[in-house]
Amino acid sequence: MQTSQERRRSVAFLDDGDDRWACFLVTFPGGPSRWHGYFSFRPSHSELPEDEVRTTDIFVEASEAEIHEKARGLGRPLLRGLLESAIHTRGRGTRTPHLRGRFRSLLTASSEELSSAWTEGGSSVHEIEIERLRSLYESYRLDQVSHLICLVEPDAFESAVDEILEGESIDFRARDREQYARMVIDHIERLLPLPDFETWARDFLAHPEAYRLYAHTLHREGRLP
Repeated sequence: MQTSQERRRSVAFLDDGDDRWACFLVTFPGGPSRWHGYFSFRPSHSELPEDEVRTTDIFVEASEAEIHEKARGLGRPLLRGLLESAIHTRGRGTRTPHLRGRFRSLLTASSEELSSAWTEGGSSVHEIEIERLRSLYESYRLDQVSHLICLVEPDAFESAVDEILEGESIDFRARDREQYARMVIDHIERLLPLPDFETWARDFLAHPEAYRLYAHTLHREGRLP
């Protein structure tokens, strides 16, 4: 748990399979002329502290500056190894990774694929053709599902997935994961009071920047709008 004396510095983003993790160097005073430091990793699909994994205290130095200097000398392969070790250590005692996080990762990838040119500031609103609008509409619908999933407690979401699939389990490394995930996503989407395409398109064309900001906050900043 983070304390008021801890200081966090963003170090890098690391990929682990289908997941992307933000890596932080965390330092804190450990007594007279002593500073401690460790690495903490947060999955891009989560804003919850309990979803983070961390190393043990791997730095003990006379000053915080010395920890920063040593940390800068660590390469990406070593950081990735520390991440895998932290995930393995957490996994011995808990059900990880949460299904909720896996679904958000899948939804984010699909949504960004549909809307990448728009969120990168591509064509102007007046140049967007009807097919492009439909792609953006599908991206919007996926974003709403992702937003809802984020609001549900992880254990409650896992129970809901079990009920939707009637006991079928999802192996996210198996070939049929997309089929099962699509079943869950479609089920959730049908429960949401989403606007039809024509209604959404009128609102989007009237307020494009509001939609752009929403997508940027949800996917690029990794937090809820």
